[in-house]
Amino acid sequence: MDTRARPVTEPGVNRQVKRVGMVIGIKPDQIEAYKDLHAGTGVRDLLSQANIHNFSIYLRQLDDGQYYEFACSEYSGDDYKADMAWLAAQPANQAWLALCDPMQIPLAGERSWAEMAEIYCNA
Repeated sequence: MDTRARPVTEPGVNRQVKRVGMVIGIKPDQIEAYKDLHAGTGVRDLLSQANIHNFSIYLRQLDDGQYYEFACSEYSGDDYKADMAWLAAQPANQAWLALCDPMQIPLAGERSWAEMAEIYCNA
């Protein structure tokens, strides 16, 4: 497993940026703990090394009473699949997910965050 620092691609430097949107449910009794967890530095350095930038998470309670997290980010690398595989293999990321995953409720048929299709962007 490669745990060395990866070359980081500066966002927007002569390449097409891939915008990513995702959704997942969250257990209502875990919202404050989840917010507290994300108030720290978490895995920000690993996200940057995987060419992920401008990562934001939003929270919303829908009419069904369930709470959902909506995330968006920008990817500026050359090989999204390889960078995501590298990120998934990092022990610090695995430990982070071991903390976060039990707080969340994946959508039906999903194991974690579900990627959403982009239908509009004013970039």
